[in-house]
Amino acid sequence: QVQLVESGGGLVQAGDSLRLSCTASGGTFSTYVMGWFRQAPGKEREFVSAINRSSGNTNYADSVRGRFTISRDNTKSTVYLSMNRLKPEDTAVYYCAANEGYSTHARASYEHWGRGTQVTVSS
Repeated sequence: QVQLVESGGGLVQAGDSLRLSCTASGGTFSTYVMGWFRQAPGKEREFVSAINRSSGNTNYADSVRGRFTISRDNTKSTVYLSMNRLKPEDTAVYYCAANEGYSTHARASYEHWGRGTQVTVSS
């Protein structure tokens, strides 16, 4: 059973940058598709970005494309989300997730989840 722990969240101002990290343990990291999701108060958890096992393919939600970059280091069992030009609407709890299959966007396809890290962007 893989465990995922996110870090790097915080309170920033609009236009600032943050880098989230998610480190896995207890599993073979390189065998998972890794994704980032977020959940704002009163809203459903939504897809943000995903990366395949070899880092050869990445996907982004339209709302973050061009501002966020996902990457992974399989030697460190870690996936990153670099967030630039942050906006107040990016405020949410950000969750890391691992998928044993091949889907990237579907929340239900991810079997393993971290507890999340809070990102707050002030205007």
